[in-house]
Parts: sequence; structure tokens; C-alpha cells
Amino acid sequence: MEQISWKNTPIGELVAQNYVHAYVLFYFGIKFYEFSELTLEQVCLKKGLRLEQVLRELESPSLVQDAELSLTAYPIDLIIEYLKHAHFIFIKHKLPYMAGLVQSFNARHADYTGIERDLKVVFPLFVEDFIHHIYEEEDTLFSYIRALERAAKGNYNPTRLFYLLEKNALHKFASEHEAHDDEMEGIRKITKDYAITSNTPLHIKVLYAELKNFEKSLIVHARIENEILFPKAMALENKVKKLYFERTRFN
Repeated sequence: MEQISWKNTPIGELVAQNYVHAYVLFYFGIKFYEFSELTLEQVCLKKGLRLEQVLRELESPSLVQDAELSLTAYPIDLIIEYLKHAHFIFIKHKLPYMAGLVQSFNARHADYTGIERDLKVVFPLFVEDFIHHIYEEEDTLFSYIRALERAAKGNYNPTRLFYLLEKNALHKFASEHEAHDDEMEGIRKITKDYAITSNTPLHIKVLYAELKNFEKSLIVHARIENEILFPKAMALENKVKKLYFERTRFN
């Protein structure tokens, strides 16, 4: 019954019912703010989309599942793969969607003119810094942990391992990581903690909801790294150091 009503519902109303609908529609090439007056069925015809497929995704959106898994018992390589998958979702899905919302932000409302201006300056800088941080983390921290895993299994060159241990230290990675734990502080200040009222335009409500949910995802992500990945990695690092120095002492 819901599918019948949805297909005859204007896009703007669908999104007002549930802001997640805007995210789902975006990945079918439908920017809700460009088709707000058309019904879902009309937009699907216009875009050459299968209405049934769009309705299925709106009912149970696979793109937005943000499961909080209990990773404590997982081996360290699977935790890294989980975090890398989250990085992929952030960079390839969440950030482009939010960037589109910011770029198309047209306040037409005195209370949001300054916010529109500031976000259009700050958000691209945030994205650039965030992506740099993600790739740096994968290239340095994750690579180092992978090398420790190989060394713990006896697969290492003693000279290379010595320089690797000299060059890296997980406690330094951890302290540097804490500096990035509140990356959205500036955006929170601009948006006054994503404050909305009954008169806030729909576009802004959707944008603020996405920014707020993204921040929640980053908090979960940081907790997994700080409370699960780093303790496991530090234990692994200590094990490798012990194995290395025991072996070199008897050679």
C-alpha cells in the first residue's frame, strides 16, 4: 500500500517524510531539489528508471546501513578491512552527496545566508583535509600494522624490521589520531550545532541531517580505532619487538 502512495507522491514530500530518501534518490541520479514538484513515478519515467527498483531501495535502503558491529573479537586484519570499507563509503558515497547538497545550497532565507556563504568555503576544505587524512592513515598506520602482522609470523628481513620499528611507534600514531577526532568542530560552529526550526527550508534540514549523521559515523569510526584497533596493534607491536630482540640477542 505504501509503494502505491509513494509512487504518486511528489519528491519534495517524500524527502520531507524521511530525509534518508534524499540520499537514496541521489544514487539513482535524482537530486530531490531539482524535481521536488514531480511525483516519484513521473521522475522515474523522465530518468528511465525502474520504479519498482527505486521503491524497493526506498523501503530498505542498503546504501545507508551503518551497522555498529562488535569488533573486539575480530582479528586485526579484518578490523583494518572493516575500517577501509568505511573509508570507501565516506569518500565515494557520503562526501560527494554532502558536497552536492552544499554546492546547491541556495538559502533564500535571511537566517541562513551567512551559513550558506561560510559552508561553501569551509566544506570543500574539510573534504580535502579529511581525504588526505584517510589516505595518509591507510598508507602509514595500516601499512605498518600489516608489516607487524607479517613479522609476527616470522616473515621479515631483520634489517628492514629494525628500521621499521625505529621509524614508527603506535603511541605516536595514537596521539596524532586524537588530534583528528573532532574534525567537524568548525562545521558545527557554522551551523550552530545543526540547529533547525519549523521554518527551516527542506534543503537545509536534509543537509544538516546528513552532516549530523556523518559526524555520528565518524565518532563510531574513531571509537573503533581508539578502543579496538590501537590496543590490538600495540600488543602486536610489543610481541614483534620481543621476538626481534630475543632473536638478535642469540645471533
